[in-house]
Amino acid sequence: MQTSLCGCLADAGLRGVVHLAVAFPAAAGLFFDLASPISLRFLASFGSQDAAADLDEQAIQAWLKTIPERGKTAPASALCARLRAAPDGVTGEEGAAHAVITAALAATVGMLAVQTKILETGIGVQLAAHPDAHIFTSLPRAGTLRAARLLAEIGDCRSRYPGPQSLAALAGVVPVTRESGTHTSHAFRWAVNRPLRDAVCDFADGSRRASLWAESVYQAARDRGKDHPHAVRILGRAWIIIIWRCWQEGTAYDPAKHTALQHILNQQAAQAAAADPGDTP
Repeated sequence: MQTSLCGCLADAGLRGVVHLAVAFPAAAGLFFDLASPISLRFLASFGSQDAAADLDEQAIQAWLKTIPERGKTAPASALCARLRAAPDGVTGEEGAAHAVITAALAATVGMLAVQTKILETGIGVQLAAHPDAHIFTSLPRAGTLRAARLLAEIGDCRSRYPGPQSLAALAGVVPVTRESGTHTSHAFRWAVNRPLRDAVCDFADGSRRASLWAESVYQAARDRGKDHPHAVRILGRAWIIIIWRCWQEGTAYDPAKHTALQHILNQQAAQAAAADPGDTP
């Protein structure tokens, strides 16, 4: 359900970007995320090229002061520069017509963003109540949603996956091996649980930002000529071995007990010590 709602939000956001590219290009790239509250507030206040025509740095600064919770927004000077650097949108009667569409799209994106947040909160409550929550939330960069997605797809029936290989096969992160005489070939595995594969690959890809070991496994695959999706599946298979064991034993992932990760950290520490030997007599 959460994935479907996020898909609707992404689709609405994409439609908004496509529309603004013609109607009001400056608004499309003014803020980091078109679906962010401050971006939607801007579109509600200045929904067309004509409405934003008189905006200068002082006017933008005054408008920003009306939004107390605006997060890490760029300063007024930067926003003003972005507005001036962007191509002009449509104006006049045509611009007014486009402004109506802009308002409708902004309202849709805002509604979906609110409902997504409500659903995410509910997922967090349900996840916290599950006895296996600590296993999946301990994974690098899993957070609430990725952890909940992994838990939902893997389940809590340990006997379903007698070994990590069976879980990896159903998740589609290992190839199909075909043998004929002395010839062996490997092919992409099509008969898989697609939601499970999506959950594993999404987590694996995200984990690269928080685990040196994950990044090294991914980069080694890329260095061997694998494309990004293939490298992510290779990393997903490596993670499944770890996840399966933690899941079977009911224990959280502990980086201090991850031998391969500690080996990388020790190598980095040794390299740092060799590069900075300290004071010499």
